[in-house]
Amino acid sequence: MEPKKTPLYEVHRRLGARMVEFAGFLMPIQYKGIIEEHKKVRTSVGIFDVSHMGEFIVTGDQALDFLQKMTLNDASKLVDFKAQYTGMCYDHGGMVDDCILYRFPDHYMFIVNASNIEKDFNWLQKHLNGSAQLENISDDFALMAVQGRNAQSTLQKLTNKELSEVKFYWFTEGDLAGVSAFISRTGYTGEDGFEVGVKAGDAVKVWEAILEAGKEFEIEPIGLGARDTLRIEMKYCLYGNDIDETTNPLEAGLGWITKFDKGDFIGREALLKVKEEGVKRKLVGFELLERGIPRHGYKILKDDEEIGVVTSGAFSPMLEKGIGIGYIKVPYHEVGTSISVDIRGKQVTARVVKTPFYQRPY
Repeated sequence: MEPKKTPLYEVHRRLGARMVEFAGFLMPIQYKGIIEEHKKVRTSVGIFDVSHMGEFIVTGDQALDFLQKMTLNDASKLVDFKAQYTGMCYDHGGMVDDCILYRFPDHYMFIVNASNIEKDFNWLQKHLNGSAQLENISDDFALMAVQGRNAQSTLQKLTNKELSEVKFYWFTEGDLAGVSAFISRTGYTGEDGFEVGVKAGDAVKVWEAILEAGKEFEIEPIGLGARDTLRIEMKYCLYGNDIDETTNPLEAGLGWITKFDKGDFIGREALLKVKEEGVKRKLVGFELLERGIPRHGYKILKDDEEIGVVTSGAFSPMLEKGIGIGYIKVPYHEVGTSISVDIRGKQVTARVVKTPFYQRPY
């Protein structure tokens, strides 16, 4: 199947981006270079095209009941213009996806991972009941992330909405660069920032307006390569790497979004059993003590015994060392434990550390 293109594809080509296929879309992996782009976001502001993500609308009198059944977190806690990080599980407790749920005055919206759009939509549709209705608006919706300490100052030039009043995991709707926009104080970088949603046909206009507004902060476009290293420095999960249908939220460190007391939801019984028996492994962060870069699938060892597996890894531009995320058997998951990572046949020493790896200074 031909890979899809986001509404900003031609813009990326013009900017000299290196394009790769990711989750069925042709996406910019980098423009000037991953390390330079990563540091731009950490020190000033960058803009990402994340239009490959999926968006679903849920409406109807029984929308909330439906969401409570389908998601891990307690959707009844949402008020208008509030967002919530959540996930969905199969009956056996493995993860369908992690996602963000937004409550609008008259509907809810999911933003889901690009690689899971079809799967998630089918999963939700299969369980629809009562008056709840589901619509996939992914192809009509463009999403940009403006991330970094100067994100608010950049976007404030383009809207009369008072962005300082939009707190973390809240959102607003209004005019931005002359078009109707969804503006959410969320992101995948660990920096302050916003995600801006507009109609697909307005994407180029808004992207160019944001680049112009951010000139005084030397804003740069940022590719998926830096998006990955930024999220790894925060130990944010990536579906398909750190979480999938074989991992449960409790071992993945997502117990905080798993609300057993809200009532029944898909996967609850299986997860209660895991909770009662105790998890056998935990998703942790580790740093290499020698040169090397841990990669997905590499074995984690302790005294020559295999105790885990790397799920994500990178060279950290801010820490200037190899860092990784992986599942490690209990009790070796404790912070400070000495471990080693098998990198192409060589055991490279490492240790389990507290996460996030990087703390922003503001």
